[in-house]
Amino acid sequence: MQSSQTEDSRLDVVRTVRVAASSARTSATDPEALAAALKQQAGALGFAPVGIASASQPRRVPLRTAALQRWLDQGHQAEMAWMADPRRQQIEALLPGVRSVLAVGLNYYVAAERQPGSLAIARYGWGRDYHRVIDQRLRQLGRWLEAQCPGLRWRACVDSAPLLDKAWAEEAGLGWIGKHSNVINRQHGSWLLLGHLLMTLDLPADQPAEPLCGSCTACLDACPTGAIVEPFVVDSRRCIAFHTIENRADTLPAAITSAMAPWVAGCDICQEVCPWNRQPPSSSDSATAPRPWVLNLQAGEALGWSDQMWDEQLRASALRRIKPAQWRRNIRSLG
Repeated sequence: MQSSQTEDSRLDVVRTVRVAASSARTSATDPEALAAALKQQAGALGFAPVGIASASQPRRVPLRTAALQRWLDQGHQAEMAWMADPRRQQIEALLPGVRSVLAVGLNYYVAAERQPGSLAIARYGWGRDYHRVIDQRLRQLGRWLEAQCPGLRWRACVDSAPLLDKAWAEEAGLGWIGKHSNVINRQHGSWLLLGHLLMTLDLPADQPAEPLCGSCTACLDACPTGAIVEPFVVDSRRCIAFHTIENRADTLPAAITSAMAPWVAGCDICQEVCPWNRQPPSSSDSATAPRPWVLNLQAGEALGWSDQMWDEQLRASALRRIKPAQWRRNIRSLG
């Protein structure tokens, strides 16, 4: 029954895509109609929200670029040297002649909870590797758009590309960058994975999102290591997510290990306490469905897994970035 429902769902998407494609061919020379068709196409592929930003005349991105440089100057990137890649501040270096940016969100919140007493894993890692999922769907969009506008050049970007992705999502109206540094959408909260399609085509831009955090400090107050050192500024050197995923050292700092339980792969605390995440819609996308072991990972059992077992459990997962030795280190660090 499940496979039949999945096939029906795929057929529905194909039908929607064909309708959108037919509509776009009749209006490829009309920027507004093409933008609307492109957004419809993105929605048919499972993206929501969707917005468009002007790459030639951005309104908010220059301020976010300056903020990134200040963040780098203060050393908040820790060992993540790739954050200083100059292309992150120069979108033209990613696609010469870029004129517009389609920003898309993929809701990854699933209405499921881990079993009591199990180890905690950040929700973005529960399902399939979102880098592959979003990239494949964006490439579909790019090929579709190229068919409507021969000669167009485009580039698909997920967060592994040196793009100021949250700033461009804000610019395109997907949401505002919250005090915990994640993009917050009115309907989806901050449970959004981001993707961008860069295009050498002028399309009408949406309005940038207005910040609505107000005087709330819930995320700052809840962070057990004080990693959100001031509103909108996260110091990676204090962040549980950074240390459990990116830190390659044999041991973790005592200030982290004393506060990280039960997190062994990322951390969602600042998002869990955000008022905008109180009633998020649950994703029905099969790509976000959690692997069974993720919701009931027991320390004793996991420490007994071989490298091969870890490799099998993490197949097609964004959590493959955490090597088996790091998993064991993180689990042992809980004490």
